[in-house]
Amino acid sequence: MRQLRKYLLFVTACSAFFISISGCDFPVKHKAGRTDTMATTKPHLIARPVVIEVIAHDRANFDPDPIYDMTKGILNDVDDIRKWKNHVTIYLHIPNPEDALKEIKKAYPEDSIKYYEKPFYSFNRKMCADTISSKQWENIVMTANLVSDPKLQQEYLSYHATQFKNWPEVAKGFCNANFQQLLVFKNGRQLMLVISIPKGESLDKLNPKTAENNPRVDEWNRLMKKYQEGIPGTKSGAVWIEFKPFHTN
Repeated sequence: MRQLRKYLLFVTACSAFFISISGCDFPVKHKAGRTDTMATTKPHLIARPVVIEVIAHDRANFDPDPIYDMTKGILNDVDDIRKWKNHVTIYLHIPNPEDALKEIKKAYPEDSIKYYEKPFYSFNRKMCADTISSKQWENIVMTANLVSDPKLQQEYLSYHATQFKNWPEVAKGFCNANFQQLLVFKNGRQLMLVISIPKGESLDKLNPKTAENNPRVDEWNRLMKKYQEGIPGTKSGAVWIEFKPFHTN
C-alpha cells in the first residue's frame, strides 16, 4: 500500500492524471556523468481502462476500507467501487493499473481477484454524428458469462469484432441513447460491461432509446442471448447483473 501511495503522489504532482501525463521534471545524466536537474523529459503515459473484481470468501466480514484507501485520489467517482453479493468491482482509468492490482492482492490475500484489461469491444462518441461528450459521466458496471461452448464463444467475439461494419445500427442506437462510452472486457468466460452515461441520467431511461425506430438493435439483442448466461449466483433465467455502489444498501 505504501508503494501505491508513493506512486499516486507522483502522478498527482504531474497532473492530467486521468488522460495523460507530460512535462514532469527528471534528472538527466549527461555523457560526462554530470546530472542536470533543470533538464526535463516529457513522458506521455496513457490512461488505460480496467476492471478489478474481488470475490470475497467471507461476504459478511468483507472490509472495503483498504480499497477506498488505495483508490482515494485516482477514482473519478467513489461510486466506481461497486458490489453484488460477494463480488466487488473497481473501475479504474489510470496509466499503471497494475500497481493498484498488486496492492489489492496484498490487501485481500484470501480472496479471489480477477483482472479485466484491454477491452475487446469499445464504443465512443467519435462514432456518432454528434461527437460532443458530456463533461461528467457515471459508469454502469454489469457482468455475465459466455456459454461454455468454445465455438459459440468465438462466434460471439467475431460478431463484436465486425459489429461496426456489419451492424452499424447498434452503434447508432448507442449514439441515440447518449451513451458516452461502452466497453466490454473478458476474463475466461466472464464478461464485464461498462456503460458510461451523462451524470444524473439513468440507464433505465436511456437504454430504450437504442431501439427506437431501430429494429436491428432488437435483432442484435436476440442474437446475443444465444451466447450469454448468468454467472454463478444469478437468479434462474437472469443473464446480466448490475453492480451497485458499495456505500448503498
